[in-house]
Amino acid sequence: MAPPASHARWVRTSHWIVTASVAALAFTGVEILMVHPRLYWGEVGNDLTPPLLELPISRNHRHGGWAGETAFFAGSGSPISASRTYDIFNQNGWGRSLHFLAGWVLVVTGAFYLLAGVVAGHFRRRLVPTPSQRSLATFWRELTDHVQGRMPTATGGAEYNQLQRGAYLGVIFVALPLLVVTGLTMSPAIAAAFPILLTVLGGHQSARTLHFAGFAGLMLFVAGHVVMVAKSGFRRQMRAMTVGSRS
Repeated sequence: MAPPASHARWVRTSHWIVTASVAALAFTGVEILMVHPRLYWGEVGNDLTPPLLELPISRNHRHGGWAGETAFFAGSGSPISASRTYDIFNQNGWGRSLHFLAGWVLVVTGAFYLLAGVVAGHFRRRLVPTPSQRSLATFWRELTDHVQGRMPTATGGAEYNQLQRGAYLGVIFVALPLLVVTGLTMSPAIAAAFPILLTVLGGHQSARTLHFAGFAGLMLFVAGHVVMVAKSGFRRQMRAMTVGSRS
């Protein structure tokens, strides 16, 4: 039986650039979320409207309240304003700038990876499940093994089981595109040029909530990925994804 193929150089390079950009996006994304740890659904949302989800990740969570609400005009549908009774945590400027920069690094690298993957047949050969893997029995066996901690020894090559292929395809073609599209939708300039994005996603706040959902899913994948690398043979896996060695 032939040994599994090594990771191509362009795969290794893309992997580490994406890793660095995702790390920067995660750090700055949490910092941005700490400024306003509330998620809404629809077009608008602020401290005076009920949130869909409120995250206890900063002192802005369940804050000190308001000095009083003031209506802009008479009537039941009037917008309201209020003055805070506390100093908010706000380090938004540098966080947003670095977040957008890391986002564009991810977009450019991801576009290169997709193009190279199609041209080189990487997705067809390495990520699309083989006929022998396309069965419920295989899926259930692999899932049981993973839950029980029975990890196959690392080969140091680009050889993936059904669960791995499904997870990678989900990240590449679902989670990351969702993060990119929702991130662009939150940009006023992009939303003004392509208002259909707001219509499809249900508004600015809906896009923000979906952006967070994609981020949460991606972080779960990263955690599982790191655990699997550590349990299956950390040194061999790291050598394979850095210098391409299978030994």
